[in-house]
Amino acid sequence: MDEEREGEIEKKEGVASIAVLPCGSISGHFIHTPLSVCYGLHGTELACETECSRGEDYRLIKLTIIDFNSKKEQTVVVECKAHDAARINNVEHAHGRKSVSFECETLKADKAAEDHIRQFMPKLSGLDAVINIGPMKISGLDFAVVEEEHAN
Repeated sequence: MDEEREGEIEKKEGVASIAVLPCGSISGHFIHTPLSVCYGLHGTELACETECSRGEDYRLIKLTIIDFNSKKEQTVVVECKAHDAARINNVEHAHGRKSVSFECETLKADKAAEDHIRQFMPKLSGLDAVINIGPMKISGLDFAVVEEEHAN
């Protein structure tokens, strides 16, 4: 099996490249290493009332993870902290065993971001996005279960 198992929970680790758009949406790729399996990432900001303790840079994102090989998708609500150098974590207890974490280690803006976008995400060219690159961990998402649920 190509995924590390934690009990019966699939755990994928790798590197993500995420474009953070001015409107608050995110788009990018997650490369599950060492097998170099690529997953798509697409997130839209959800309306939420920010608690005082969360700060101005706190937002909720509806994150869709796309398995390009099987054409299946899974969606999870995550917390995103900071606008430019983002930190993403799943919302506590919102999804049971589903877990997503990301922390920006490399931030690209302006020309560096546009060069990266032209090379890896050409559809986002000209949208004034910043690029976040860093380690990502995803667990509890089983794309085979999605197929079974849609068959019933």
